[in-house]
Parts: sequence; C-alpha cells; structure tokens
Amino acid sequence: MQTELDGVYSHFQANAPEFVKTTVVQAKTDFTRSFDPKTTIQVGSKLPPFELPDAKLGTVSSADLLAKGPILLTFYRGGWCPFCNVALQHLQRRLAEFQAKGVMLVAISPELPDSTLSTAEKNALAFPVLTDLHNAYAHQLGIVWKQPRSMEKVFEAFGNDLKTRNGDDSLEVPVPSTFLVDKNGVIRNAHVEADYTKRLDPATALEWIDALQKAD
Repeated sequence: MQTELDGVYSHFQANAPEFVKTTVVQAKTDFTRSFDPKTTIQVGSKLPPFELPDAKLGTVSSADLLAKGPILLTFYRGGWCPFCNVALQHLQRRLAEFQAKGVMLVAISPELPDSTLSTAEKNALAFPVLTDLHNAYAHQLGIVWKQPRSMEKVFEAFGNDLKTRNGDDSLEVPVPSTFLVDKNGVIRNAHVEADYTKRLDPATALEWIDALQKAD
C-alpha cells in the first residue's frame, strides 16, 4: 500500500501547480513538526462512546458495535483526499479477513452523509462509513488538524469545496488514525500519523488482531 501512496505523492509533485506544491508541502511540514502524539488518546484508554450518522442517515453507536466484538476504527480526511481513497480501498480488499476474525471495520470522516455515501460508492466500501460532524468526536480523541487558511486556494484549485462537503469552513480534518478497540471498549493498538501520505497497512492491523486474540 505504501508504494501506491508514494506514487500518488510523486504524481502530485510532478503535476501540481507550483503555488499548490509550495503551500501543501509547507502546511504538511509545519504540522508534522508541531504535532505531539502524546496529546492524543493513548493505548490502554477507554474509547469515548459515540453515536454517529452513517451514509444512509441511520445512526451507529459504539455500544452497538462493541456488543458484537472488537472494532477497527479508522479516521480519514475525506473522499477528496487521494491518499484516503487508497487507504480505504486497501482496507476493503482485506475486509473478509477482518470479518473472519470477528472484527468490525468502521471508517469516520467529517464529511456530511451525502459525501460519505459518494465515497463509499466510489470505493465500493462494504463497511460502515460514518460522519463526525465538525470533527467533534475527533476533537475528543485529540486527532484534529486545523489547516492554515493558505490551504483554501489549494482546495479551490482542485475544485474541492470543503464547506459543502463538511458543513463548515473550519478547514479542520482528522489526523489519519486507526485504532483497534477490544470488546470492552479499550484501545489496544493505535496508529496516529501526522504525515497524511503514510497510513497503517491493513496487514499490520491484521497482526494486531491476531495478537489481541492470543492475549484473550
């Protein structure tokens, strides 16, 4: 997966307008330097409960999910993000393996249900994709990046209207993160990466699950 992600970034570097590259690289560099992983929710903590709308305007709660077993919770920035789409596609490819191990895969972004439905359809996702309105839940976990206003011109250049997609103009996005939560609601593994061009490989998540099952 990382090879594919690196290819996306190389394509961006080779083809994006110069002002876009400069702005994006500077914003990413500044955030990765300033981000402190110790300020995020930590392994061993209880996952705060949530009730979030899904793409079909139903409601999904952490209590209902955990009643069925462990969950693998992944946060992505939005369907406009090519790195997120690659990560979601790779998770979908391993979905049957997660299900065979009794783990529910769930994705969360700040996008409104209409946009999450588009993302799910575009990537043929067969797992729940939820809306975290205004990143309220991501804020609880300490995994929010308030992007600089300089990024507005970048989104305009690519035709991405975050205000329409997210329902606000904060430019806030979740830090790409994945958590394995056991049936008791305790976070057993976490991958929180400030550099959004790097993601947890699904193979590693499956290794987490194997270790969890052996421990239990």
